[in-house]
Amino acid sequence: MTVCITGATGFIGAHVAGVASELCPPVRATYRDEARLGRLGEIEAETVKADVLDRAALRRAFRGCELVFHCAGFVGARPGDRVWRVNALAPRIAVEAAAAEGVRRVVVTSSVAGIGPAPPGRPGTEDDLYRGGLGLTYPDAKHEGEAEALAAGVRVGVEVVVVNPSYVFGPPVDRSLPGETSTRMIGNYLRGRLPAIVDGETNAVDVRDVARGHVLASQRGRPGERYVLGGRDVRWVELLERVAELSGVHHPLIVLPPETAVLARRRESLGLPGLVRAEGIMLMAQNWRYSSRKARRELGYRTRSLDRTLRDTIDWYRELIDGGNLGGGRPSPLSLAATGVQLAGRVGLLRALRAAEQYVGRRLVAGE
Repeated sequence: MTVCITGATGFIGAHVAGVASELCPPVRATYRDEARLGRLGEIEAETVKADVLDRAALRRAFRGCELVFHCAGFVGARPGDRVWRVNALAPRIAVEAAAAEGVRRVVVTSSVAGIGPAPPGRPGTEDDLYRGGLGLTYPDAKHEGEAEALAAGVRVGVEVVVVNPSYVFGPPVDRSLPGETSTRMIGNYLRGRLPAIVDGETNAVDVRDVARGHVLASQRGRPGERYVLGGRDVRWVELLERVAELSGVHHPLIVLPPETAVLARRRESLGLPGLVRAEGIMLMAQNWRYSSRKARRELGYRTRSLDRTLRDTIDWYRELIDGGNLGGGRPSPLSLAATGVQLAGRVGLLRALRAAEQYVGRRLVAGE
């Protein structure tokens, strides 16, 4: 059985290709930019050039396959048109192209963002209704993409299973490369380039567990269903403090309340500059706690400990730093702000914030 993986040169896609090459070879991997093929490392795969928005190219890539992993996606909020086309439109095109070539099953990589922020006070599940209205490009596009893929599967007779990873950490297949979007927070913290953290909630998972979850979904997932592939619920503040403890690297961080997201959006609407886009702050401020109970029960999905994932991510970033593969160039506004926070800590200016914590009832400084 030949397996095809779109987005195989991406963070999750490359790991899926690695697991698939071991458990269900042979593997065919699509790519858009030949320069990114090194991200597959030593994985044995036939490579086929195909843009996920090109139906004819996808048909050629899927020809002779029984299973497709559609891992291609675009993480971010800009440019909006690209975010929407890759995340909302491409999944339907992939399912339709698969049907035209007689593919039996397509596993679509979505995100917990496609289910939406969890209701206050509890972890989210696959059965939660998407609560739109936040105006967040990435979650809206991911939700639309998985809905379109599932509907297309019913229409054209392809078994579609959706997987929804939470916030993904861990090293890439090619450890010589700098981090993808989801891991950069740890790299920035270790290098003293992270000035603040929003006091929101997330679910952290290892990319290697997510990759195995994809293969389990291809083998055991029920058509038309989606499965959260998560790890451990944790507050962002707790996660960064755990990174500090495991790494022995301590940098002060300003802890911003979730309400900061509203102010950031207002600032952006007025055209005022900021260190981080409002959508990034808004995303971090939500409740992204999620349960993987369904995946554990139906797929046999299991995950490693959060500490192991964080240690592996830290070790990989240290390899990059020691090898000179990070750094250089002009300081970013974010790194300059982090330097300012560190200087404030050294001269004692953060003591007042720490003293105020007992009066406001929440954390104001972390990481030390």
